[in-house]
Amino acid sequence: MRCTPHTDATTDPFDIPAQQEVRLLAPWYADGRPDDLPAHLRRHGPLPHPAAEELIALVDAAGLRGRGGAGFPTAAKMCAVVAGSGRRGRRRPVVVANGCEGEPASHKDAALLHCSPHLVLDGIVLAARAIGAGTAYLCVHAGSPGARWLRAQVAARRDPVAVHVVEVPARYVASEASALVQHLSGGPALPLSVPPRIAERGVGGAPTLVDNVETLAHLALIARHGADWFRAVGCPELPGTLLVTTGGALCRRGVVEVPAGTTVRTVLDLAGGPAEPVQALLCGGYGGTWAGLDVLDVPLAPEPLRAAGATLGVPVLLAQPTRACGPTQTAHLLRYLAGESAGQCGPCTFGLPALADDLAALACSHPDASAAHGRLIRRLDLVAGRGACAHPDGAVRLVRSALRLFARDLHHHLAGRPCPAAAEASLFPLPHPPDRALPRQPVR
Repeated sequence: MRCTPHTDATTDPFDIPAQQEVRLLAPWYADGRPDDLPAHLRRHGPLPHPAAEELIALVDAAGLRGRGGAGFPTAAKMCAVVAGSGRRGRRRPVVVANGCEGEPASHKDAALLHCSPHLVLDGIVLAARAIGAGTAYLCVHAGSPGARWLRAQVAARRDPVAVHVVEVPARYVASEASALVQHLSGGPALPLSVPPRIAERGVGGAPTLVDNVETLAHLALIARHGADWFRAVGCPELPGTLLVTTGGALCRRGVVEVPAGTTVRTVLDLAGGPAEPVQALLCGGYGGTWAGLDVLDVPLAPEPLRAAGATLGVPVLLAQPTRACGPTQTAHLLRYLAGESAGQCGPCTFGLPALADDLAALACSHPDASAAHGRLIRRLDLVAGRGACAHPDGAVRLVRSALRLFARDLHHHLAGRPCPAAAEASLFPLPHPPDRALPRQPVR
């Protein structure tokens, strides 16, 4: 990646060059259109029927980890549900495929569900077989234009498990696992402050497996091609490919598929490089971290990014231009995160708005900025690790990374000399429009 703009920059968001290792998004890269069921069967062949124990062992050997942000081993989650369902009196297990994509900066799940819905549905069927489920839910955000397409694809199949497409309220926290379980059980789509073990008591009290749709699509390919094939790309810590959303000050924005462990620089080059000079990258979405350009040669994998002070989270790379004000852009993001609180615990209900007020005062060089800075530092320690869910921790992580990376800008703001862009509106979507799924299709 160059830190200066390309002279041949294009505004066409569907013009990323073809890539060598494309698995999940093959329909778009090969044909420029999504796969319906006949096209899916021509491309991938029929779904295999391994025994439950064999399938879980295969997933374990492949080293498949969740692609929703937490990265938990998929085989371990399956085993936990199987163990939970073996207890006397337990109801038959349930599979929940999470395609809600509550992170506004991410479009990978929407792109996958649009291009390769039957890989996801295959993965749902296989996951149900592994844990003995008879019912599955494919969750997307309410108002998603992809919901109708998905229902049509489900109706075209004759699967042994009943798959229901469910629209969930379009809120940041609504796609958290316990929030989905509560919604599907007839309650509000809010995280539970003291959630039960979902593997033992999930939807309607039944043992439940909640997996991201990208994880399930990988499962469908592992069942067809085996563990060694899956591990042939990626890195030991995170085998396989990743869907990464790129955005911000890049020439071509969209979703790219790369082997895990690909460097940040390579991903941004696939997006055409910067459209203008860049000062920072937002990694892992709005609950992630700001990082400087020293991360360009860091692999996209949890440990290397963590060692560099960044985070993988939901794979998102947003480039912030040099002309932007880091504290101001972070204040916009934090205000959004505070507004998306579930309102169920003090750190979210009171802590996040207070943090947002303090950071806003810093960003606009308010006369109270120095006192606000001191309050912000103290309040970060009070909020971190004390929420009912991980939402406030993500907000704290974002702010702390901004204080570290934009320290020079903050010094000028505290001295009453804010940068010219201090009053600029957010450069990133806040909040996301309800139809964001289709415009951010993967690009060839």
